[in-house]
Amino acid sequence: MQEDLQLRLNPLRSAPNLLTLMRICLAPFLVAAILEGHFLLSFILFVAAGLTDALDGLLARLLKQRSMLGQYLDPVADKLLLSTLFLVLFYKGLMPGTVTVLVFGRDVGILLVAAILYAAVGRREFHPSIFGKANTLAQISAVAAVLLHQVTPPWYWVTVTRRLALSATIGLTVASGLHYAWLVSRRPGTPAASGAGAK
Repeated sequence: MQEDLQLRLNPLRSAPNLLTLMRICLAPFLVAAILEGHFLLSFILFVAAGLTDALDGLLARLLKQRSMLGQYLDPVADKLLLSTLFLVLFYKGLMPGTVTVLVFGRDVGILLVAAILYAAVGRREFHPSIFGKANTLAQISAVAAVLLHQVTPPWYWVTVTRRLALSATIGLTVASGLHYAWLVSRRPGTPAASGAGAK
């Protein structure tokens, strides 16, 4: 009981949230490694970040240490890391412009819509859909494949994996964005759902 009370008073003490914060802290080192051309180190850091992403959710369930902070912090950490990496890889000429624009544009659009909904109707819960989760997995695969492509010989399977991951990212970014817009339009209390301002 006392431990649960301490967790509520200081959610940063929970192991899952600490792993999420570690992932956020890895972002600048990962960006710096890419900008300096240290792609092997970049790949290792990205794998480490991916492991923290997998472990924080697992620990939250096993240790029953889910918190409101964690529910908001985890997706923010994912978007911060992935969107930044897409921009940096595009700057280095390693990520196609179309993919970068779609990924960054979708994330910015979702943040704007979430802010508008919160300001208009006070809604804060935005549960990820199956398309959103699949899109995040595709983006992680795309970044990993692009980095791996820089540290390995021109192996055929790496080239094919990179191409497939980028194609999947394009398709799922569009699909998840449209699905998110559809879900928002059907939320009770939103202008589209109430018939006001619907297009």
